[in-house]
Amino acid sequence: MLHRTIHLFRKELRLHDNPVLLAALESSEALYPVYILDTAFLTSSMHIGALRWNFLLQSLEDLHKNLGKLGSCLLVIQGQYELVLRDHIQKWNITQVTLDAEMEPFYKEMEANIQRLGAELGFKVLSLVSHSLYNTQRILDLNGGSPPLTYKRFLHILSLLGDPEVPVRNLTAEDFQRCRAPDPGLAECYRVPLPMDLKISLESLSPWRGGETEGLQRLEQHLTDQGWVTSFTKPRTIPNSLLPSTTGLSPYFSMGCLSVRTFFYRLSNIYAQAKHHSLPPVSLQGQLLWREFFYTVASATPNFTQMAGNPICLQICWYKDAERLHKWKTAQTGFPWIDAIMTQLRQEGWIHHLARHAVACFLTRGDLWISWEEGMKVFEELLLDADYSINAGNWMWLSASAFFHQYTRIFCPVRFGKRTDPQGDYIRKYLPILKNFPSKYIYEPWTASEEEQKQAGCIIGQDYPFPIVNHKEASDHNLQLMKQVREEQHRTVQLTRDDADDPMEIKVKRDHSEENIAKGKVARTAE
Repeated sequence: MLHRTIHLFRKELRLHDNPVLLAALESSEALYPVYILDTAFLTSSMHIGALRWNFLLQSLEDLHKNLGKLGSCLLVIQGQYELVLRDHIQKWNITQVTLDAEMEPFYKEMEANIQRLGAELGFKVLSLVSHSLYNTQRILDLNGGSPPLTYKRFLHILSLLGDPEVPVRNLTAEDFQRCRAPDPGLAECYRVPLPMDLKISLESLSPWRGGETEGLQRLEQHLTDQGWVTSFTKPRTIPNSLLPSTTGLSPYFSMGCLSVRTFFYRLSNIYAQAKHHSLPPVSLQGQLLWREFFYTVASATPNFTQMAGNPICLQICWYKDAERLHKWKTAQTGFPWIDAIMTQLRQEGWIHHLARHAVACFLTRGDLWISWEEGMKVFEELLLDADYSINAGNWMWLSASAFFHQYTRIFCPVRFGKRTDPQGDYIRKYLPILKNFPSKYIYEPWTASEEEQKQAGCIIGQDYPFPIVNHKEASDHNLQLMKQVREEQHRTVQLTRDDADDPMEIKVKRDHSEENIAKGKVARTAE
């Protein structure tokens, strides 16, 4: 018997490599492509801010247009998930609900509720994995039921699993013609809302446009330069270049506008034709595997996005300082390199991975000693590529709460940016109040004389703040705090330590920390 199916889009906002949508089309006589816009869920569970709201609406509009080209449409229904489903399953005589399988606790709970609703109302539920390279449960099973907590162990498990499943074939108009499409009147009734319909500011528009079409175009642009692909090593990219020096594909992976499996196999084809190419962890494929590593650990670690009750995370008495946290978030720390990064984040919803490292280290173990959870929440709100697993995993890493053990390496908020952008062009772009300072002062404007500050049109302490901490004093103090914490919680430290890590490393390398980080001895953030 062919089904009458609601296909629920959640994060897989695309038509390419969408196995569950393909399965829905092959098993149905009528198909209703639906996105349930549950604003309470998106705000409370995913904490998306205005930039990401706009990116989401653009992605939905693009999906609607692409479905239209194949003879269907996207129905965006606003309301609470279960109420919307209960109403429309009965209204449309639905016998099957298909959806993408996700690993976040709130998505798992949603799927469990849909399964219960199916048992109650008599419809079948089908979910398939396509947001990650592997079904994380297979990795857990091979590792004895628990997640591999080091990248080295993780890669060993993957070597036993073999390559990920290949992407499924592209959908065609013929696939949709075999199913009855929704009534055209429904498309008008359930159209993609405009930002003003949801009271979202149009001023909060990122230069990054959402949608599968844009994501695929960006993908093709990068893959045409095969030399760049084969030689790509992430630590050598530039954090303060005025145009992204990495792929910039992460928002499209995060929203599911791009398939990671498609990217993985396109890269494999290019690598196969090259005499030499970079390797994980610094290669492009290596970045996808880091993403997979965090997905796997997050899927089976209780309280992964918080410190309390998280078995792999150091329990640290961070300072509670609302004023300093606010200054960090609003680009008022008095360190131009840090403030320029936070300004770009707020304006565009994207920053380079090393820029993320710099502001995260500054907030936590480097200077302010404020909890990584607070920084994670800010990134969750402002980043277009905010992701439950990767965001929390990297904040634990960068605060040296888990995964990263060379904790003596601390970013200098002055020297690190200066090394790759000595003229301060990045600061001049995002902090125009400082644009007239000579290059020798642009990273430390408080060192300019009063007369030089007047000539630059910016008085420190009046037009732009003094530094909120003395970096050397703060980082020296925090280093001792971290050393003590790690000695006291040695067992927790060992959980995420690779065999390659030196347990005796306590030598301070702060003066050269940015050089070490640039050589690749850092956390990997997919961006």
